Amino acid sequence: MTGGTMSDEYKASVTPSWLTPDPTAWSSSGDGFTDNATYSPLDSFPPVPPLLVNPWDILLCSSGTLIACENALVVLVIWQNPSLRAPMFLLIGSLALADLLAGLGLVLHFTLAYLLRSDSAQLLTVGLVVASFSASVFSLLAITIDRYLSLYYALTYNSERTAAFTYTMLVLLWGLSLCLGLLPVTGVNCLTEESTCSVVRPLTKNNVVVLSVSFLLLFGLMLQLYVQICKIVMRHAHQIALQHHFLSTSPHYVTTRKGVSTLAIILGTFAACWMPFTVYSLVADYTYPPLYTYATLVPATYNSVINPVIYAFRNQEIQQALWLVCCGCIPARVAHRARTPSHV
Repeated sequence: MTGGTMSDEYKASVTPSWLTPDPTAWSSSGDGFTDNATYSPLDSFPPVPPLLVNPWDILLCSSGTLIACENALVVLVIWQNPSLRAPMFLLIGSLALADLLAGLGLVLHFTLAYLLRSDSAQLLTVGLVVASFSASVFSLLAITIDRYLSLYYALTYNSERTAAFTYTMLVLLWGLSLCLGLLPVTGVNCLTEESTCSVVRPLTKNNVVVLSVSFLLLFGLMLQLYVQICKIVMRHAHQIALQHHFLSTSPHYVTTRKGVSTLAIILGTFAACWMPFTVYSLVADYTYPPLYTYATLVPATYNSVINPVIYAFRNQEIQQALWLVCCGCIPARVAHRARTPSHV
């Protein structure tokens, strides 16, 4: 692993990783195997070789596989059901497609990093991962904007103007994500100058700073929108509860409180997954141990694992479509379930 020098026969079999030139150097300390070790003449076998596959890369590849499988199911369901064409479902489909591509990017990067010694393949896979995760975060922002508009303009939400605005958001978010993903491929990388590298090789420090600051700005905007959503929902619930003269015991008031709690969980999960890696990317550089980068990057990928559960599998229409795909029927408890504010 690290801390020692591998023999030449083992070093030749190691291929570059995207966080460090040596994919097995995932920790900054440890006792490795050295070339000048002394062995007894009675020893018939050479020492056990070091790990040729970084266990953190295996974890990222496993996470990518799970992400791809989950979101492929969501994309398939939305694609095959013409009834799921409302703006909300288009945005959920955009989120699922972005996460699907991110999962495939993680798997492809693992495969190519250990099979090819190619900088071009490394740049392409890293670019795909950057573009996909950017589209995922932008899609989350678009979903938040859509939810806010559906409450603020409740009477005119289902209009052609809303559909046009949704398509505009989709074009903008995917166009911007594509531009961010193309930066490493078009020359904004640190392959020729290692000192400009960030914690994620081959992205430059400036590139990662731009991505991190953009994330913080998007998170701040999402937080503000969710605060406004909570105010609107609570105000509507208060008005309905006053009509029933039972503010604290009104069923609608109780479910609205659940809906606000759901919004807090959504935003808290998003922050818990991405904030550690974002902050670490701002303060660290290529000299920091790769172990810290892996420890913050892996939880960030889990956000794409959780997204289908929060935004797709909890939706009643998508649940019904999933049941039709899986068993050709819809259980009565799913078909007749009432939609409440807790499903916001």
